[in-house]
Amino acid sequence: MLTDKQKRFLTELISYIEREKRPPNTRELQEVMQLKSPRSVGQYLESLERHGFIARGKGARNIQVLRNLSDNNENRNTVRIPIVGVVACGTPLLAEQNIEGYVDVSDQIVRRPYQYFILKARGNSMNKAGINDGDRVLVRRQPTANDGEIVVALINEEATVKRIRFKDDHITLEPESTDSEHKPIILDMNFQIQGVVMKSL
Repeated sequence: MLTDKQKRFLTELISYIEREKRPPNTRELQEVMQLKSPRSVGQYLESLERHGFIARGKGARNIQVLRNLSDNNENRNTVRIPIVGVVACGTPLLAEQNIEGYVDVSDQIVRRPYQYFILKARGNSMNKAGINDGDRVLVRRQPTANDGEIVVALINEEATVKRIRFKDDHITLEPESTDSEHKPIILDMNFQIQGVVMKSL
């Protein structure tokens, strides 16, 4: 899936992280790879992310390696998962259903015949659950959930990520945040479960 130059870039990236014990920033990658511009670095990173080798979050040192070249063999299959927009982890944000791109995810993570999608989290209402602002979350598409699972819920066409709790007479969507301003959402209106969050990528 990768060109020789992209493979070399990935190899150098992994070597840097193993050597320095931290991801490089754009300037450091430019120097290591002897590239002429930060834009060239960005193009390599975009390609590696599109093929499911890395994931990027917020900040200068935001690169996470998901797999290396040795994982890309005949025994390793991937599933192309759509990125379908941004979901709020705080104040609910209008759900965007336009597909923004795709990420190839190992079939060791996603299981057929389930369908999956990826959303980019916004806000800090679930940071104690390991979902931070800018993270990509892998969601298994399903209309139901068990008590205590983290779900993507659609409330009046606005999507939010919360932990669902089933009470005797109502349902709550509970935040797990270091910010005490985030409060549980008591559902006394129609809502839809879009899926269950499997992991943060």
